[in-house]
Amino acid sequence: MIEILLVDDHPSVGEGTKNLIEKEADMKVTVIYSSEEALKLVSARQFDIMLFDLNMPNMNGLELTRKVKVINSDAIIVIYTGFDIAPNFNILVEAGVSGFISKASSRDQLIMAIRCALRGDAIIPSFLLRQLRRTEIFSTTNNKDQVEGVTISEKEHNILREAANGLNNRQIADMLFMSQRTVEYNLSRIFEKLRVRSRAEAIKEGKRLGLLDDEEIRS
Repeated sequence: MIEILLVDDHPSVGEGTKNLIEKEADMKVTVIYSSEEALKLVSARQFDIMLFDLNMPNMNGLELTRKVKVINSDAIIVIYTGFDIAPNFNILVEAGVSGFISKASSRDQLIMAIRCALRGDAIIPSFLLRQLRRTEIFSTTNNKDQVEGVTISEKEHNILREAANGLNNRQIADMLFMSQRTVEYNLSRIFEKLRVRSRAEAIKEGKRLGLLDDEEIRS
């Protein structure tokens, strides 16, 4: 029997997903509604695979993944969420998740994702593949009046992108799972690299240099 731990703070979603999965004769699901309770259970029991919601109160799916990996570095964890994970893709991969599956996926897709993860296959939506292992964004220009050879880190790029999407520092911190102080520090670094003095100038310069593109800006 494949033992599955599902962690989701919405009882209706948890029970509904459990019923879908347990139509498979070889799968059994334990549903937990808080990350704190999940940690206690993981410390006491072994599971073949775990499905974590991403956006949960008190301790989100990323934090839960990191803590579970400390308890069991071999744990197979799949993020099961209805939210866009693109802004946190590399962070989640580095935390040790085995893949991602949308709550909008069909039952067949969900079961396939579980079985693939158990085989050791990575479950990654095709539109996210281009982000895999991207660590820095680099721009050069030949115009002597422009900033030359600008390089920003992945973290700085993510912050600049969310600023371009209209988020304030607190919202960016929540979106990227970091402290507000970290956001403020990295914005200062971005301003320095781009030789600007404001968010608006940084966004404009980032677009001009090709550090941001239209596909990254949500309308």
